[in-house]
Amino acid sequence: MALVRKGSRRITVDGVTYRWRLRGRPTYAQGMTWSPLTYAVDHAETPGTTLVITTSRPHPSDWLASPTTPVLPAEVAAGIRAARARGWTPESHGGPFRLDR
Repeated sequence: MALVRKGSRRITVDGVTYRWRLRGRPTYAQGMTWSPLTYAVDHAETPGTTLVITTSRPHPSDWLASPTTPVLPAEVAAGIRAARARGWTPESHGGPFRLDR
């Protein structure tokens, strides 16, 4: 499934362009801080398998105003490199590739 273009940001890692997106509004579980922040990454030109990165911090818009830090492009790039090292092939089709950080 391809990532929605609206709200996604472009990032180039090792000469390859990707799109990444953080969900604007938290899910109910994220809003209650029961589940952590996740964001998705896709290949920009030929989207295939979506990379879903799970962090250890709460969503920035959670309802309990928990202290958190923003997702920075350097963190996204590091996640992409780690996923590629673990076998993520973004151009191939298939289910989401999950990476816990």
